[in-house]
Amino acid sequence: MMRRIVTETVLGYIFWSLFQGLGPMIWFYPLNELEISGYEAFCLLWLSPIIAFFGTIFNLIQSKLGLACLRVGMLLCIGSFQAPSTLSRLEVLAVGNGLAMLVLVSTLWSKSQQQRCITVWGLVLGFFAVLAGRIWLTSFNPTWWDKTTNSVVLAIGAIATIDKIVTESSKASEDKTKSSHLQCYWFPTSVGFGSLLFLTHWLFGEVSIVTRWTVSRYPDHGPMPYPWGCVILLSLATGVVLSVSQSLANNILWWVVGCLSLIGLYWLPTWKAFACGSILATYTMSIWPEMLDRLTTCPPVKSLLTVMLTYLVEIFFSVWTVAYNFVPGGVYTREHTDYLILCVMVCIGLALFSKRRTKEPSYTSYVKISEGDMPGKPVYIVLLITVMVGLAGFASRLHQQKNGQGPERPNKQFTAAIWTYHFGYDNKGWPSLERSAKMLNETGADIITLLESDASKPFLGNNDLGMWLGEKLNMYVDFGASTRDHTWGNLLLSKFPIVKSKHHLLPSPHGELAPGITATVNISGNLVDFVVTHMGNDRDVLDRKLQAEVLANELRNSPNPAVFLGYVTSAPGSRDYKKLINHGRMKDIDSTDQERWCEYIMYKKLIRLGYARISHAGLSDTEVQVGRFRIPDNPISYQDNDRYVTDAQLVDVNTRFNPRFGPYRHGHNSIPDHLFHMSTPKYFLPRT
Repeated sequence: MMRRIVTETVLGYIFWSLFQGLGPMIWFYPLNELEISGYEAFCLLWLSPIIAFFGTIFNLIQSKLGLACLRVGMLLCIGSFQAPSTLSRLEVLAVGNGLAMLVLVSTLWSKSQQQRCITVWGLVLGFFAVLAGRIWLTSFNPTWWDKTTNSVVLAIGAIATIDKIVTESSKASEDKTKSSHLQCYWFPTSVGFGSLLFLTHWLFGEVSIVTRWTVSRYPDHGPMPYPWGCVILLSLATGVVLSVSQSLANNILWWVVGCLSLIGLYWLPTWKAFACGSILATYTMSIWPEMLDRLTTCPPVKSLLTVMLTYLVEIFFSVWTVAYNFVPGGVYTREHTDYLILCVMVCIGLALFSKRRTKEPSYTSYVKISEGDMPGKPVYIVLLITVMVGLAGFASRLHQQKNGQGPERPNKQFTAAIWTYHFGYDNKGWPSLERSAKMLNETGADIITLLESDASKPFLGNNDLGMWLGEKLNMYVDFGASTRDHTWGNLLLSKFPIVKSKHHLLPSPHGELAPGITATVNISGNLVDFVVTHMGNDRDVLDRKLQAEVLANELRNSPNPAVFLGYVTSAPGSRDYKKLINHGRMKDIDSTDQERWCEYIMYKKLIRLGYARISHAGLSDTEVQVGRFRIPDNPISYQDNDRYVTDAQLVDVNTRFNPRFGPYRHGHNSIPDHLFHMSTPKYFLPRT
């Protein structure tokens, strides 16, 4: 029995990898075009069970040969990561999801009670296997990380698939006792399970998501992903253990607890919200077996179609709550996660209580098969192993956690950088983390702001970019605003301790909600303020006017030396530019640079030393800008550098930028490498 459970767990892992992988690939196209692109139609492959309406086809996919072909095809589609182009990868991945749905309709509604049962527990355990793998790769799914990990998953999946095909009985023993089981209403049951599937993907597709929902400003920032993600992992596992009690899943008070915990996660602050998220994790997994047990008593094809249609409606609604400025009907969905919460929990409640279970025996999840009762000892052993693997992943990352005062800078010099990060995907849709971390490290930046950096959302991969980069670059992380605040994200990474910070949701009456952070950083005993933001789009004139006023006030009221790192979407000399310069009492790091539109670096009470623009080389749609400064001994009375040179040999070696990025260069760089461009680098010297 153990062998069957392990095999089914691997197959469950393959299913979840395909399922979680499709959304980000579809999202790649509207992300680049800032509108509905048409590629969203690939999600319709999730409705592939519609072909099983025809009895002949349904019988074919339930046959040993048909199911074997589906399993092999599903596995091969994992190799989509190694496809030569973005579109071909999306096509193969979408087909893989279509095949996965056909496998699901075949196995969950198999005539064999044993097959139905181990499919249920394979899905549950496969989900934990995905979570454990993500922990080891600091929130990223190994299947979609690089070609090596993708090939390893393919190899393990091939072993499990072959084992399943070889050992699968050619003749399923039909369950003859269905009439004695609870007969559920198919529509509320299907809608409820679709909502449960969405809830699981939305909040628990990776164990750090809850902490990013509850994050706040420094120093009271609430639970961090490390180590508090392990609490979510244990809470989910506790839910599986509790799921053995069907009476608990069918208890209306337990459903009320689930409702209140989701509400608390959304509305309460930091630790209280995290406690609610932990309870919700337990509730979510405790009802999975019962919901699947009910679902499998319903008609297969229309039930699974309704499940996936419900999931699609809810996942698109979650997109609409954030991307409302670019989609039709966005005015009605703007920031309305509360509507989504209400819909999800009501649908789950309808599924559980439209027809109450009394003394009817289980049909699928809790049955006696030839090897014993399910879930039996093998299920709990595999669950324990996957959880222990996940906890071991946390332990292995202990040495990567940032602490201490940061590097010593006796000359009080530091470097700041800004970049629009594109959610950690390059311009072809592949993960860019390793390449971008290498490049950012080579800039020598001590403080980095990354815009468009909240990839915790399910359609962006459930990835925690801040946690990954913080551990990779050995930097402190300020993640703001939180994922539940309906922005595209704003990260501040610092080699020096962050003393305090404030998270802003800037005025955005017309356009998308603009995030911002004001942070005070202790740089070798000197306090420096950083104001970082992504302002609204150029078409939202009023938004940018109001946002510039708030940001200028923050800068004006800063008592310390300050740096502004912002995406302003205005030309030099524009209304918003002047507001930040004049009212904010700031200086432009290079007022002679008229070839800017998005990113700007401004400063006050500091001595500018250098300014560089580094081409993105296909990792994003925006360049990296870097500014180097010195903190004056007396910020009230000091002389700033007011002339520039382009010859690095004329400045101190500690002031020079990394020669890895090449020499001074005019115009745009079109070579696919990170190089200086746009008439940089420039070095600033005192007037002689």
